[in-house]
Amino acid sequence: MPHLYSSSGEILGLDVHTLKDLEIFESETGDASLFDFCNFTRTGGGAAALRRRMERPWCTADRIGATQASIRFIAAQPDVFSALPSAYVTQGAETYTQEILPALDYRNRLDFAFGVFQMWFNHDSHYFSIVRGVQATCRLIQALRLFAAQGQLSSSTGELAPLLQKMRALLSRPKLADVPDYDVGGWGTWRMLRLDQVLRVQEKETITQLLALIYELDALISMANATREHRFVMPTVEEGPLQVCAEGLVHPYLEKPIANPVALNQRARVLFLTGPNMAGKTTYLRAFATALYLAQLGMGVPARSFSFVPVEWLFSSISLTDDLRRGVSYFRAEALRVKAVARAVAGGHRVVALMDEPFKGTNVKDAFDASLAILERFSSRENCLFMFSSHQIELNDHLEVASGQIDCRYFEAVESCDRLHFDYLLRPGISEQRLGMRVLREEGIFKLLDETTDRPPMHTTAEG
Repeated sequence: MPHLYSSSGEILGLDVHTLKDLEIFESETGDASLFDFCNFTRTGGGAAALRRRMERPWCTADRIGATQASIRFIAAQPDVFSALPSAYVTQGAETYTQEILPALDYRNRLDFAFGVFQMWFNHDSHYFSIVRGVQATCRLIQALRLFAAQGQLSSSTGELAPLLQKMRALLSRPKLADVPDYDVGGWGTWRMLRLDQVLRVQEKETITQLLALIYELDALISMANATREHRFVMPTVEEGPLQVCAEGLVHPYLEKPIANPVALNQRARVLFLTGPNMAGKTTYLRAFATALYLAQLGMGVPARSFSFVPVEWLFSSISLTDDLRRGVSYFRAEALRVKAVARAVAGGHRVVALMDEPFKGTNVKDAFDASLAILERFSSRENCLFMFSSHQIELNDHLEVASGQIDCRYFEAVESCDRLHFDYLLRPGISEQRLGMRVLREEGIFKLLDETTDRPPMHTTAEG
């Protein structure tokens, strides 16, 4: 079983397979991942902070709402946040705090003077590195003072308020009063090394914490910029029984996407999705799961409107494979995937799970029985929601008897005298299309196999 990220407390439960299915951090095709799609950070530390957030989305309304409030505030006044220290200054200060350089931590004035002389006389390259680092760190502190003093920040909300409060508290530490509000480039060796002693010895942890705050702000600014640049809409966080409702939902990667709705709630806990291959089933599943994932991050989503009650676990089962090294067959991998969902459901958690054409690894009869048994059990679980795509259209007769909480929808191919084409629009009901033979004919497979040729048959010889 793949490693599970904790669902305890305030963090959404995810597993490695879901991260892979949704291409959160890597794409099998080598294209940009969702992280790349959302990464507008200016600093390496900001990118790392954004990645940590995307590894651990929220699962509570309060946390999601706090991030949403921060993103809205940043988006409303981007000029305020452009006053943060530049990436160049931030990198210089970080390098300075981490670089291995000789440090003078003498309290005695005479000992300090002797250390200054030795540093200047014997370690000139180290001294110049210290000077550069002190200058960069002073610029960082000066920029943060100006940033934190902006009047517009007094009305900051969500996650921003405690971040800014902590930043101001750190900047007000008495030792940092030694940092002037002007360039220290003209200072002599004595004063420069005294300031180095403050910044890199006495207040090193303070500088480290200030950098961490900058990176968290950089990550939040990136999320706000991604929401604006991709024209995402901010979701509405609801309370009560689990539900997700969307209009105009699309997958963010598509250049010319076709929008579709989503309506999952306790009256229709399961969406049973049918339709031929290439008609849009898998893209729809990915679009829904990606939007819900972004919503639980506190970001905007690719839809005209989106409202939801936060979930505790999000599962997808789209691109399963067997595992030859562990001796796990394809059907066993499918069974283990369903088991992971079942364990979370049995634990009483709010679960959303997506299963794309499950039970392909067994015979038709077993696949039918397994699908029906799982769908019946899914539909009876309160406060959980499921999407289940299948080619087993014969399930429809049994589903109507089994439960009224299964909503049947389908995609279809538009048939004409020419080749098939697709409109990717979601329709109510069950697909009745059977297109396998037509696709084989359109690809000319039967013609290739049936045509005669005058060429002699091929013979193989073995020489030994």
